[in-house]
Amino acid sequence: MNGSNSDKETKKQIPLRISARLYNELAAWAEEEFRSVNGQIEFLLHECVEQRKKGKRKS
Repeated sequence: MNGSNSDKETKKQIPLRISARLYNELAAWAEEEFRSVNGQIEFLLHECVEQRKKGKRKS
């Protein structure tokens, strides 16, 4: 794979429809954290999934 990490997951493309207001909020937040909007959405989703996993372990 041309020196790329073989453990790296392939990324799936999904259509996502969000309001202009939410997009603008995400874009501003992403800019503050030096990420793309796509990167910010992926980061936030990852964080939510990890929090959910942690919450299930407590049960």
